[in-house]
Amino acid sequence: MATESRIEISSPYFEDLSIGQVFTDAPAVTLTAGHAAIHTAVFGERLRLPLDAELSRAVTGRDKALVSPNLVCNVAIGQTTFASGRVLGNLFYRGLVLEKPVFIGDTLRTTTTIAALRQNRPKPGRAASGMAVFKMHVENQRGETVLDFWRCPMLPCRDPKADTGHGDAFDAIADELDMARVIAAVPSEWKLDLVRESLPGKHFADIESGSAYRVMGRDTVTSAPEITRMTLNVAATHTDATASAYGKRLVYGGHTISIALAQISRAFPNLVTVIAWRSCDHTSPVFEGDILATEFTVEATHELPGGGGLIDLRALVYADRGPSAPEPGEHVAVLDWRLLALMA
Repeated sequence: MATESRIEISSPYFEDLSIGQVFTDAPAVTLTAGHAAIHTAVFGERLRLPLDAELSRAVTGRDKALVSPNLVCNVAIGQTTFASGRVLGNLFYRGLVLEKPVFIGDTLRTTTTIAALRQNRPKPGRAASGMAVFKMHVENQRGETVLDFWRCPMLPCRDPKADTGHGDAFDAIADELDMARVIAAVPSEWKLDLVRESLPGKHFADIESGSAYRVMGRDTVTSAPEITRMTLNVAATHTDATASAYGKRLVYGGHTISIALAQISRAFPNLVTVIAWRSCDHTSPVFEGDILATEFTVEATHELPGGGGLIDLRALVYADRGPSAPEPGEHVAVLDWRLLALMA
């Protein structure tokens, strides 16, 4: 009897990656009003420009509404996930700068380059795994750089007893953002004075360095697989519980980050957009049904020559888990996110 042969379509193991390897397999994505509507429905983000097309047009001078910065990041990350489809967990992001604003109708293309590989130290009873540093470059339909940043997923080895010899230092990842690059990413043509003049509430001049906030309204994590699919994220752990190290679907890290921004936007409804991430660390996994709460501090303020300024925020997100969760507990620290946001 003839044996039917099948070609297996699957993401690489840690051993399959090599320094300098480039992935360009993900489809380009044109961001539509549909993407924006789903993003708002799931996260409830209250940034004004993505929600108010008339205000966005007046401030930016563009006919289309601004796209939420976190929707941009989620799609860009999703486009890189064939290389990390077997991910056990994404550990951190570094050096993210939104160098060009994205508007409804813009198209994103992402290139992923393997920048460093480091196998984890072996532990009794634990299969071999390693950390891979991805350098990600995102362009729009005009070939302009939109995003440029690093992320670090942890991947399993094919051989549970593998010794790959990979022990790269992560020196390529800058410890700090270049503030000149961040300030250059602030669109100089935007009319921030219209935001100050037309919207009540706190603006940049009212924000005090050192002030701390606790957002009392919490959010339950829902629709995690749907956001994963919408952003072209093919990491199996987010859609298939049997592929998760926890026996339960792991929520995509950008989902947690987007809930954090939505909660920050309740405290600062006049926040214009996010310009950069200094760092972002996933300190514990998040699962569907977790209830998330955000506390954040204004670590510094940076006045801009044309008015308004950037605020350095550090957001800490905590999860309350039910008794059926793989890691039950109350007020579990799950995210440590340092971002730079633009205010008028």
